[in-house]
Amino acid sequence: MQSHLNRLLSIMASLRDPVKGCPWDVDQTFATIAPYTIEEAYEVADAIDRGNMQELREELGDLLLQVVFHSRMAQELGLFDFESVAKTIADKMVERHPHVFAEDDWQSADAVRIGWEGLKAQERAEKARMNGDDASAIDGVALALPALLRAEKLTRRAARVGFDWSTADQIFAKIEEEIAELRAEIAAEAPHERLQDELGDLLFCLANLARHLKLDPEAALRSTNAKFDRRFRAMEAAITATGRTLDEASLDEMEAGWQAAKNDEDDDATPA
Repeated sequence: MQSHLNRLLSIMASLRDPVKGCPWDVDQTFATIAPYTIEEAYEVADAIDRGNMQELREELGDLLLQVVFHSRMAQELGLFDFESVAKTIADKMVERHPHVFAEDDWQSADAVRIGWEGLKAQERAEKARMNGDDASAIDGVALALPALLRAEKLTRRAARVGFDWSTADQIFAKIEEEIAELRAEIAAEAPHERLQDELGDLLFCLANLARHLKLDPEAALRSTNAKFDRRFRAMEAAITATGRTLDEASLDEMEAGWQAAKNDEDDDATPA
């Protein structure tokens, strides 16, 4: 009996067939498929956040399809195939877990983390050497990451070599400094580029603060986005129930509806 993974690989080969395949699938490239790959990864995270295991199964399948799609395109170019992708990650997992597959004795989670980071640092240094580059402590932080997440990872990597603030209070002081600089640029009617630069500095500091507080800035912002979505919809529904649209409501009415939605959530969160 054919495994479902082999069946999926066969389906992708048929879709990419230049004669009998799907015109859309045949036209795709690594660059055109990459946005879908990123989107599917976020949909996996969303299903996890909502605790929907049925959707998680489906979204993991969609993400697997992306790996199969990229692997098929690479195979057509004679670069690599799905089997070599699987072999590469399997070899990497064995190499990075010598406490499981070899003789190293990493007894605690902290020891595993330290050992893991040491192995990854060796891999990054070897990649830099092969590319003819100088190794850096911040190598390997992908450019394609969401900006807040990349900021957190950059500062985490820099902190490992001692380039870091000692306390969260020092970061708060820097945040206040960046807010003052942004206010000054706004007051001076600075050009768009200057405002963007100062706002970026502020966001970077906030991502650094999240790291110090052991928080994920992307998760925090996703949670706030979801909260805004809920409260806005509740406010909108309350006004619509009066037979009016938001365009017909005053800002004070919308603010009152917003506060009512907020209070309802606070009441629901209060133990009976």
